[in-house]
Amino acid sequence: MAEVAQGAAAASAVVTLNNVSKRFETSSGTVQALKDIQQSIQPGEFVGIVGPSGCGKSTLLRILCGLEKPTEGAVVWGKGEEPRMGVAFQDHRLLPWLNIEQNIALTKLMRGKASSADLEQARALCKLVGLTGFEKRSPSELSGGMKQRTSVARALFTQPELLLLDEPFGALDALTREQITADTEEIWMNKGFAALLITHSISEAVHLSDRVIVMSARPGRVVAEFKIDLPRPRTNELGSPEFAKLCSDIRAKLEL
Repeated sequence: MAEVAQGAAAASAVVTLNNVSKRFETSSGTVQALKDIQQSIQPGEFVGIVGPSGCGKSTLLRILCGLEKPTEGAVVWGKGEEPRMGVAFQDHRLLPWLNIEQNIALTKLMRGKASSADLEQARALCKLVGLTGFEKRSPSELSGGMKQRTSVARALFTQPELLLLDEPFGALDALTREQITADTEEIWMNKGFAALLITHSISEAVHLSDRVIVMSARPGRVVAEFKIDLPRPRTNELGSPEFAKLCSDIRAKLEL
């Protein structure tokens, strides 16, 4: 029955990681980064991945966005081809010679020129992520949190079916991080795309995710999975006993 359920999940998924493993050849020998990852992400599902440093979380995301290839296994796209994807990294990677709306519309600028409609969409995304009034500013005029908001807006510019987030809020102070996490949840609830979050923050994963995957130390394997069945939006749940218990249970699996 488990195999039938797994097959049904893969058939309806945006993407399935089918027994994905990844090895790197280094000067000191072979490094096994990932081992037999079998996971699917459903349309509209928000999935979080936590694990110790070096466990292959970011490698997994890089495989999904095509920057790495699996050594074994395969990435299977639900519609037979890659969906529209947006990616936001911990490093915002804004171009200093472009203003904020131009940075958001970067994918169009790289192809030649952003149209007036493209820049209008970029301004709408500025409003969505709380950057109204800063559309014409340069990145150097923005705080760290505002730069990360710009990075998220740029990832949303493609109107993604799958949003990939690689520690996008990791360098921010606690209060800014909490606010951007809440804003990200609201955007996801309104837009309905699938999302994958890589994070070291257990509370951030529980706040945002429908399901949290726990990975082991290298080689990265899935050691546990938690369904997060808490009301949304979750800002009011952050101090609840249920939220605290989920965080505690996930932490216990990380410490095994």
